[in-house]
Amino acid sequence: MEKIDVLKKVNAVFIDVLDNEDIVLTYETTADDVEDWDSLNHIQLVVAIEKLFKTRFTSQEIQSWKNVGEMLDCIISKGV
Repeated sequence: MEKIDVLKKVNAVFIDVLDNEDIVLTYETTADDVEDWDSLNHIQLVVAIEKLFKTRFTSQEIQSWKNVGEMLDCIISKGV
C-alpha cells in the first residue's frame, strides 16, 4: 500500500475518533497541530488504527513517533 493511501485511511480514523470533519493530516502533522489530539485520544487513535490495519504497535514504537509521517512509516513497515 502506498504511503498516500495509508495517510488517507489514517486521516479518516482521526476524523472519526476526534469527531472533526475538518482534519487534514500531512506527514509533518503533530499532536500540537490537531485540536483534541491529547494523550487520552492518542490511545483511542492508536487502537482504532491497529484495528483498521489488523496490526499491533509496541509502546516503544508509539512513543517514538514525532509526527504522522513516522506513524505511517511504522504502519507500512508492518506490511500493510
